[in-house]
Amino acid sequence: MNLGRLPAPLVDGALVGAALADTWVYVDIGDRVAMACALLAALALTLRRRLPLTTFVLTLPTALVTDAVFATIAALYTLSSLSRRRVLLAGCALAFAACDFLPWPWSSVRPAELTRTPSLIQLIYTLATAAAPVFLGQLVQARRELSLRLAEISEAREHERLLTDQRVLAEERAQLAREMHDVVSHQVSLIAVQAGALQVGSRDSETRRAAATIRQLSVQTLDELRHMVSVLRASGGRRTELTPQPSLADLRQLVAGSGIEAELETDLPDDLPPTMQRAVYRTVQEALTNVRKHAPGARATVRIHHGAGALHTIVTNTAPTRPALALPSAHHGLVGLRQRAELLGGTIDSGPTADGGYRLHLELPAEDWPNHE
Repeated sequence: MNLGRLPAPLVDGALVGAALADTWVYVDIGDRVAMACALLAALALTLRRRLPLTTFVLTLPTALVTDAVFATIAALYTLSSLSRRRVLLAGCALAFAACDFLPWPWSSVRPAELTRTPSLIQLIYTLATAAAPVFLGQLVQARRELSLRLAEISEAREHERLLTDQRVLAEERAQLAREMHDVVSHQVSLIAVQAGALQVGSRDSETRRAAATIRQLSVQTLDELRHMVSVLRASGGRRTELTPQPSLADLRQLVAGSGIEAELETDLPDDLPPTMQRAVYRTVQEALTNVRKHAPGARATVRIHHGAGALHTIVTNTAPTRPALALPSAHHGLVGLRQRAELLGGTIDSGPTADGGYRLHLELPAEDWPNHE
């Protein structure tokens, strides 16, 4: 068991109890001076963490007048584990050895007895007893400092790894920004230019309207691309302001600029939670994009209402009137919408209708909103 993980009051209480037991074994209850010194030493152990040197000084008399030296050894160990002053520790160890070796009262000491072999052995034993808690305390202090150094090294390595990851990410973002600026933006610009030329040069009104829609969407896409490039080029430096997130107030503009014949029906308030507003907007945006790509000439209807404790967004379109062009697609649109709906606790259903069209239904829980039907 690691004593360092035990609560400090529990450890201190155990040491005081051991010191009192040591007193009960080695101190005569009738010797008031010895008993007072031993009790003082035992109680002084409660101060060993805050005042280690004072605690050792208070425990030293019991080593002089009694054989109960547990409190003094514990105090010396604590002082050694907390202090870096080796001269002080050596002096404390010698003081403890002297108090433990010399009999009390000192007047009973006979110089001739100190030269006898048993006395020399006792002196060596006393010095070893005094040195042991010092060495052990220094060892514990070194182990604690080593653990702190290892923790600092691990933290430094983790910080270095994070910096490396950020540098790699910044390089990838810069490369992606260059690709978007040099390739995607250039091609979208050409689309906008060609659409503008077609709008001006065509005599057919329907073709001019289609060209105007293409040009408008191309210009809007270019603006979004430029902002995305600026965000990518920031690369974790200064904070770049993000584009304002769409809300229900932007739905009519989205439907009007979709490039298809679409109708919007909604009676929702404008104070819905922003997350729900974004989910509705992105769902309608993806649905109208799919109609424009996969059902040319179809008409779309967007209905958004609240009922039965849920918010319903339904986008339906009629059958296409002309064949769809083969356009590249990663088929991630509906997957992303379904994931967004699941995060809000909702569902998305989609599928063909009986008349050859298509229907997409987003349902989000909204029990806290009043029924506007």
